[in-house]
Amino acid sequence: MPFSIRRASVAGFGMLLALAAAPVSQGMAQETQPPAAADPAASPVDPEAVVATINGKPITEADLKIAEDDLDQQFSRLPAEQRRAAALSATIEIRLLAAEAEAKGLDKEQDFQRRMTFLRERALHSAVVDAEVGKKITDEEIRARYDKEMAAAPAVNEVRARHILVKTKEEAEAVIKQLDGGAKFEDVAKEKSSDGSAAQGGDLGYFGPGQMVPEFEKAAFALDVGAYSKEPVQSQFGFHVIKVEDKRAKQPPAFEQVKDQVHSMLLRDKYFELVKSLRGAAKIEVADPELKKAIDAMAQ
Repeated sequence: MPFSIRRASVAGFGMLLALAAAPVSQGMAQETQPPAAADPAASPVDPEAVVATINGKPITEADLKIAEDDLDQQFSRLPAEQRRAAALSATIEIRLLAAEAEAKGLDKEQDFQRRMTFLRERALHSAVVDAEVGKKITDEEIRARYDKEMAAAPAVNEVRARHILVKTKEEAEAVIKQLDGGAKFEDVAKEKSSDGSAAQGGDLGYFGPGQMVPEFEKAAFALDVGAYSKEPVQSQFGFHVIKVEDKRAKQPPAFEQVKDQVHSMLLRDKYFELVKSLRGAAKIEVADPELKKAIDAMAQ
């Protein structure tokens, strides 16, 4: 198993990536891919252009765009050329069933009215976040936040190491004797190591703190460049003989690499600033003391 001793962790700009992974609402979900560039030769779409009709009632380009945006996650695995047809098909089904619900008076039921109120408020929530937060974040702010995070980030060193993984302590001791006798580490790794990195002479590349299991990491960082472990290093995977090839200061990720994640951090921070401001100006009363205590704790 190549890199089997690596721990599950967020590599690189870890703090930014972790924060960015938690959108505050559906309306603030982070894009994982940049939007496709517009085709300069394409004609602008008229939002009022009629795409289809149902019993004489039109479905416009604007209606279709709303459906495509709202159902984006469901359509994400479809080929791009099928998404428009899928959105239209979904819109037709929704319209037909909505008309059937109205014909049966379901839209007059109290539970439905409550749900409609909630859905309207949620849509308005997303609209104000987009207008008052999302669209007001500038490239200059994103760059400044990136620079701030980079300046505050502690210096991190990385190690490039090779290892030979065997099942028993005795096998590891025998490997160390071979190395002491002048055997080349890469050759012994290819011959003796049970790890997937054996084909590369045991080379694990560069890694930083927290990326390897603790026993391996401690031993690797303690070695000087060019040295190998004189005692077997035991971990959950077996017994390791480790050689350090290089040490260096870890380079921060390039701005363009994490720009979207930094944008998401700003979006989240500004969202909570807006919510805090509105909460402070509102009179909010919670009848249940225990529920009030819990909601106050969440608002901190």
